[in-house]
Amino acid sequence: MDSIEDLLRRLEQLNAIGTALSKERDITRLLESILVAAKTITHADGGTLYRMTPDGDALRFEILRTDSLHIAMGGSSDKPINFPNLPLRDAQGQPNDSLVAAYAAIHNQTVNIADAYTEPNFDFSGTRQFDERTGYRSQSFLAVPMKDHEGDVIGVLQLINAKHPVSGEVVSFSSADQSLAESLASQAAIAITNRSLMSQLETLFEAFISLINLAIDEKSHYTGGHCQRVPALTMMLAEAVNATREGPLAAFSMDDRDRYELKIAGLLHDCGKVTTPVHVVDKATKLQTLFDRIDLLDTRFEILKRDQEIAALRAQLALRDQKDAAAEARINAQSRSKIDALDADREFLRSTNMGAEFMKDADLQRVRDIGTGHVWRNVNGLETEFLSADEIENLTIRAGTLTSAERDTINYHIVATIKMLEQLPWPKHLKNVPEYAGGHHERMDGKGYPKGLTRDQMSVQARVMGIADIFEALTARDRPYKQGMKLSQAMDIMHKFRMNGHIDPDLFDVFVREGVYLRYAKEFLDPWQIDDVNPQVWQH
Repeated sequence: MDSIEDLLRRLEQLNAIGTALSKERDITRLLESILVAAKTITHADGGTLYRMTPDGDALRFEILRTDSLHIAMGGSSDKPINFPNLPLRDAQGQPNDSLVAAYAAIHNQTVNIADAYTEPNFDFSGTRQFDERTGYRSQSFLAVPMKDHEGDVIGVLQLINAKHPVSGEVVSFSSADQSLAESLASQAAIAITNRSLMSQLETLFEAFISLINLAIDEKSHYTGGHCQRVPALTMMLAEAVNATREGPLAAFSMDDRDRYELKIAGLLHDCGKVTTPVHVVDKATKLQTLFDRIDLLDTRFEILKRDQEIAALRAQLALRDQKDAAAEARINAQSRSKIDALDADREFLRSTNMGAEFMKDADLQRVRDIGTGHVWRNVNGLETEFLSADEIENLTIRAGTLTSAERDTINYHIVATIKMLEQLPWPKHLKNVPEYAGGHHERMDGKGYPKGLTRDQMSVQARVMGIADIFEALTARDRPYKQGMKLSQAMDIMHKFRMNGHIDPDLFDVFVREGVYLRYAKEFLDPWQIDDVNPQVWQH
């Protein structure tokens, strides 16, 4: 009979176990903890934890342990369990009452057996065969159903061979053992159900995030890859920082909750782009709106060339009576010269429209001169300037394809992201998502946007995401306005950003020292982008 002291000690163990189970987030570690705890408080030599299959027709092996045989399968062990599921019904659809674990699940009832070899109501032939192969002696069995809050069986906790705490001999599971195991099974079922519900909610939440990213992707295929690559690079760099044991970032650490929080922030960092007009996001050339207006300029140039040819022909006709060949030749030459000049202006505007190179002051003035220097007749027959004010504004963008107003529109996506994320009732373990996601366009020197934060005002995670966002943008090969850079070129720019206060210097040092840039490149960049690099150039 159990002593009062032993029962009190085991009750204290049970309470401690319940507290530990409620804190465990990883379902595999949770299941393993349940079985180990059950074995401990009942002094069992072995045990198996089964979970109900999704269809409710069988029990699936999850964790198996037998101390005296040094058997450890499933869970944290490297050895998987390859045993078939235990069916709850036979081929005729009748309850499979011959197996102890199945009986406990089917009838929602604990089964306590003193000796399997003398038990007439259950089939232990498989157990006997196991004993013959291993030299083991399976004796006492305790099978306890695990029920959720609605009373449905979600699994079975089966324990084998209770041992006397002093002599170590195999004994029957006592009534106290059974009560403690049933209490633990109840706590375990609640913990498993809670973890499963949490997993389902997290899955649903991530599905909504994927839905948002899909909407952005469908809106513009240029941003879909970005929404997936930035989180991946963010986690690569964050894990490298987490592994750092020296230097200014040695104190940084992440647990599983921190990782999940950063992962969610990464997935949501550009959710505000759902508010950005697609013609701005996809603006591949300076004159693009719903279509590239450079074709309209082509038409105008053709009209100017036609008008020039017509004027030349009319001048030639006026000379017919005089039959002045030299004058006609001069007219043709002058007309050809003007047409060639128009062709040159057209090619210049077509090149300018691409936005691939930084424009000098002389180039900007040439655009203006073309816009006001050529006069053409519009569809109403009225003489008008060749380029409208809007076309001149767009064609005189110094770099890239966006006007200042359009750039403000693009930049507003981060404001929209912050507004959207701050509206959500984040649970405690995700409360930093808006700050992490909303800070990836800030700069260490306070010159970023939207809040102009400095390095000291930002979390490490937000600074990590800032590096990931920039490096992905430099190397991305699916942008409408440029090709992806080669690795060496992108890293040279990142190094300049490190030196001028744009990105966090300590994080960039980890980025280089731990080879994060190269791991990302091998996974996400085209082979031609991965050129020879000398990381010592960027190290400090």
